[in-house]
Amino acid sequence: MSVSRRATLKAGAGLALASALPVRANGDAADHPNRLWYDRPASEWVQALPLGNGRLGAMVFGGIASERIQLNEDTFHAGSPYDGTNPKAGAGMRQARELLLAGKFKEAQDRANETVVANPARQMSYQPIGDLMLIFPGIEGAHDYRRELDLDGAIATTRFKVRQVTHLREVIASAPDRVVAVRLSTDAPSGSVSVTVGLSTPQDGEIAVEGDDMIVMRGIGPAQHGVPGGIRFETRVKVLREGGRQITGRDGIRIEGATQVVLLVATATSYRRFDDIGGDPSSIVRADIAAASAKGWPALLAAHQADHRKLFRRVELDLGRTPSADLPTDQRIARSGELDDPALVALYYQFSRYLLIASSRPGTQPANLQGIWNERTDPPWESKWTLNINAEMNYWLADPAGLGELVEPLLRLVKDLAITGQRTARNDWGARGWVTYHNTDLWRQATVNSSAFYGMWPMGGAWLLNTLWDHWDYSRDRAFLAELYPLMASSCQFYLDALVPHPRTGEWVMAPSNSPENSHRPGISIAAGPAMDSQLLRDLFAHTIEAGELLARDAQLRAEIAAKLAKLPPDRIGKAGQLQEWFEDWDMDAPEIDHRHVSHLYALYPGEQITLRDTPDLARAAQRSLQIRGDDATGWGIGWRINLWARLEQRERAYKVLKMLLGPSRTYPNMFDAHPPFQIDGNLGGAMGIGQMLMQSYGGGIHLLPALPRYWPSGRLRGMRARGNIGVDLAWSAGQLSEAVLNAGSSGKVRVHRGDAVLDLNLRAGERVRIVPDAAGLKAQRLGR
Repeated sequence: MSVSRRATLKAGAGLALASALPVRANGDAADHPNRLWYDRPASEWVQALPLGNGRLGAMVFGGIASERIQLNEDTFHAGSPYDGTNPKAGAGMRQARELLLAGKFKEAQDRANETVVANPARQMSYQPIGDLMLIFPGIEGAHDYRRELDLDGAIATTRFKVRQVTHLREVIASAPDRVVAVRLSTDAPSGSVSVTVGLSTPQDGEIAVEGDDMIVMRGIGPAQHGVPGGIRFETRVKVLREGGRQITGRDGIRIEGATQVVLLVATATSYRRFDDIGGDPSSIVRADIAAASAKGWPALLAAHQADHRKLFRRVELDLGRTPSADLPTDQRIARSGELDDPALVALYYQFSRYLLIASSRPGTQPANLQGIWNERTDPPWESKWTLNINAEMNYWLADPAGLGELVEPLLRLVKDLAITGQRTARNDWGARGWVTYHNTDLWRQATVNSSAFYGMWPMGGAWLLNTLWDHWDYSRDRAFLAELYPLMASSCQFYLDALVPHPRTGEWVMAPSNSPENSHRPGISIAAGPAMDSQLLRDLFAHTIEAGELLARDAQLRAEIAAKLAKLPPDRIGKAGQLQEWFEDWDMDAPEIDHRHVSHLYALYPGEQITLRDTPDLARAAQRSLQIRGDDATGWGIGWRINLWARLEQRERAYKVLKMLLGPSRTYPNMFDAHPPFQIDGNLGGAMGIGQMLMQSYGGGIHLLPALPRYWPSGRLRGMRARGNIGVDLAWSAGQLSEAVLNAGSSGKVRVHRGDAVLDLNLRAGERVRIVPDAAGLKAQRLGR
């Protein structure tokens, strides 16, 4: 007996046929606002429901006569340890810089393409493990169908009736027990679960049955772009049944007439580190299966949900509810442009928090372009880490949404890049410290990849470090700062060596560089000193000086940094009143005036160098740039724009752009962001924009309801975090603040803003302060500790 690739395709056809089932009313939606639900099975991947424990990902289709659960493991990538360093890059970089500073842009970009781009130019892609396939004989005439994803319980369920028997299928991805677990049951008194269980994989692998209750799939990752495959993987499925009988075949197991079946799925790879793939996946999965088997379903479910809820339940958001919330989730998304559905916004926010919990846990890989979920052997943009916006955007949400510990994988990625990036700094620039460009993969390549047009951007390290600094600023964890500081100091050493004086002004600039993925002339991106470079360096330099002072380290280095910081180019306002994207005023003549990236607005958000109150002229110029750029973009581009309009306190414009993100052209039926195709950064960046509309934290201040649209007149928010280790709870009614409660995790000063009203507070660690509006503006009441 075999569950083959052919059976997988046949099962997929069965899923599509099931889509004609009748609609079931969502009678209990009001009691469970944090649920996605559907009245038919998924017929394609972007309709399936995601589960994850940070390391293992599963996509559940909710089929009836057959079920497909697509599997991922976060370290399973193509290739093997390799070094893409181009030995010509040092001389080529110097030549490209000379040509660039002489105004020979095309010649400079051509030279960089010839000499600086890595070998191979492409990086290695994230890979699917395969599919768990379940085939159920005798399932006909199903009715009262419903599948759902409970965000609070982190469980996907499929429920339907065949005649009078209710069939229930539950799936979890447990972090504490390191398995994907499936429970198949019915409400019949006995003997109603019959299923054939098998595995399939698109990889070079083999599938066999061990004993009478274990299916084993072993394989190896593919070669790619001339780099040999090398990561070995093993997946095991343990079958636990109550009652009935079991028949084993060559590569599958059939169960007949059981009362209940539990399947435990464990997967591991041989990956240890970017330069070590000598692990033993078999011993890992054997141990995981043995430990999970000893617990049983009730204990597995309880441990999983307790672990997940410890994170998920930190934040509650209520924006109000209308009858639209009774519709299936895919219908709410399809009709979002016409519906008044504030609860869909809250669901999107919580779904995005759920995705981060599921795809980034301490000890795992950071969330990649698709988080942890990928069914393709050739995924878009290799489904790796893009450092010129996407990897950073994945973590904007973490601290404000009460998920600060999920930043840990990003710190480890940067630690790895600080190793490989030292080689690149020496080879490409003859510089100290470390550098990385616009992309990296599992093997932590820090080289220029793709082409000079896209890849000649040596600022990836600076943006990553500024993102990690934000975690310090929210948490005020000095142990974390002590880990981060050496990475910051080493990165600054690179920029101190690599910066050159601009021939016209003498200001320090990076050359060659670019404004990410945008061209200032047809086909030409390479430039000297684009605005974003200086903005990133102002933050990195200032943060490193502050960290060095806090830790009492490196006074001489701080002095060197301060000298260079003082001579970075300032932000400039161009001829159309816009914030200039490049050192020169090229914006209005650029080929793509509506480009998806808005890199030069980093200083407005996620940075805080440009603010409405402290730099009003630059804020107006940033707003003008946003107007010129336009609101429509890729999913993540729209997500960034929501944050920018919110920071400008343009509440109705922010809401308009949010509605674009929630529509069917930018949100798939399963609520994944539609770049298109799926990229998780749109979800996570968009959710951060929702949070920014309700509370902002920057410049030593907390801004309450700064971009509250009229469509959310009343609501409640609990558990959001502000910089300085402060918890923030909010309630509002009729568009006005009712109260805010600050929960101080650390002592310090903070300025609270609500419109023009300002309140200065000196908080003590552990105390709670209630803030209410009054005739004079804002009034504080200390509630004790």
